[in-house]
Amino acid sequence: MAATPPPRPRRRRAAAAAGAFPAEPPAQLIADREFRLLQGLVHREAGIWLAPVKKALLVGRLAKRLRALGLGDYRDYLDRVECDPAERVRMIDCLCTNETHFFREPRHFEFLATRVFPRWRAEAEAGRRPRRARLWSAACSTGEEPCSLAMSLLSSFPPEVGWDLEILATDLSTRALEAAREAVWPLEKAAEIPAPHLKAWMLRGVGSQQGFMKAGPEIRSLVRFQRLNLNDRGWPGLGQFDLVFCRNVLIYFDPPTKERVVGHLLDHLAADGLLFLGHAESLSSTGHCVRAVVPTVYARAGDGAPGRAQASGRPSAVAP
Repeated sequence: MAATPPPRPRRRRAAAAAGAFPAEPPAQLIADREFRLLQGLVHREAGIWLAPVKKALLVGRLAKRLRALGLGDYRDYLDRVECDPAERVRMIDCLCTNETHFFREPRHFEFLATRVFPRWRAEAEAGRRPRRARLWSAACSTGEEPCSLAMSLLSSFPPEVGWDLEILATDLSTRALEAAREAVWPLEKAAEIPAPHLKAWMLRGVGSQQGFMKAGPEIRSLVRFQRLNLNDRGWPGLGQFDLVFCRNVLIYFDPPTKERVVGHLLDHLAADGLLFLGHAESLSSTGHCVRAVVPTVYARAGDGAPGRAQASGRPSAVAP
């Protein structure tokens, strides 16, 4: 028996008008005053600055929450989030942008494979560093970045060579972290992963999981997920990291928040560690004591604590 094709959009609209299908209610409009109040709340909670041109984005992303809660307008929603911490978390989940890819910005991973990891091996063989590496994916989204880092690490430092490897993956969005912990992605994303890594470290779904892939046990054992708000005033207990990836995050902060967050990131960067930013981000306008090693990759400048020297926008002539 042939399947009946779905109705054309015009017929569906007519059917909805006749009551055959529930019509999607229009998004609630937001007054300037309510937008400014939500703008301030989001900035206080997450450090994200929503410019006035983002009003339509805010309405589009929060409209479903208003409908789910049965609220009539954004004044009611403001009353709800101001007294309900759990709803504030859901609000931030709705507003977070979770676009990400495996091996995003390939030059970073080429830099690791050709310059950073060989240096680590040479230093370990010479007794100048322990056989240990800690990495932090500070805005891990749905897990593609820490998984890519894990594949890169394991390809350069396979388990049999005896390195102690750890990746901390944090994000503000609880919804993104839930997906990241599952470590399951549509199979079409396999095209983003270099073939040797894909064959060595990823599992192809069968049966009910057909059309999906999952990170193998070696990857999953390497990565630890944790919710963390970069806008918090401090992050106790994290320790120091050899590499910190905080890519495509600082662009959402206003200058004072960016300055403060970068300072905290550097506090958790090992003395010879590296900080990786997104392709559209730079520390050239901040007051932190760093040097650009290659574009968008930074190291501490000199022996002083990160803080008050102007960052150079030019890459250093000396590799880290």
